Amino acid sequence: MKKTLLVLVAILLSVGTYAQTQWKVDPNHSSLNFNISHSGISFVNGKFLDYQGTMTTKDDTLNDASFNFTIQAESIDTSVENRDNHLRSADFFDVETYPTITFKSNKILATGKSDQYLLYGDLTIKDVTKPVIFDLTYGGAVTGENGVKMGLKAKTTIDRFDFNIDYDPTAAGIGKDVNIVVHLQLAKQ
Repeated sequence: MKKTLLVLVAILLSVGTYAQTQWKVDPNHSSLNFNISHSGISFVNGKFLDYQGTMTTKDDTLNDASFNFTIQAESIDTSVENRDNHLRSADFFDVETYPTITFKSNKILATGKSDQYLLYGDLTIKDVTKPVIFDLTYGGAVTGENGVKMGLKAKTTIDRFDFNIDYDPTAAGIGKDVNIVVHLQLAKQ
């Protein structure tokens, strides 16, 4: 009997050890931004307005965290309606055929610098999946009347040609490199 009780206690303690914490992106305090060279002399800034994201952690740290994001491609916004409509067309994102952009992480590594990580994952645009690495900065966590919130910043650069976004193949008018900066506030669930 005593042995059975000890085994039961050990099982209960081990279950608690592997508990996971779910986090959800707060879109009112987050943004998915990008910029790309225009004619080699300036940059066009844009963002996506409609997205959902989750993070799962084993505790309140980023160790072994996993991320999943889905972006509605039609929500692209560069503040110029004609350009946005062109970006939604088959020349660029072809949102009729490929309505979503997704990111799924596969590992996260601390860099050794305070609050700095490398976030590895797969980015899918137009049904093309490529590995990407984000530089991730942990902004901190706070507890308030609405629960626990965590802040993160992620940035990377991708080559648009890798994802079959090949309008202007010489990249003379529209650069090939897209700089992505994501500001996130996540709410603990």
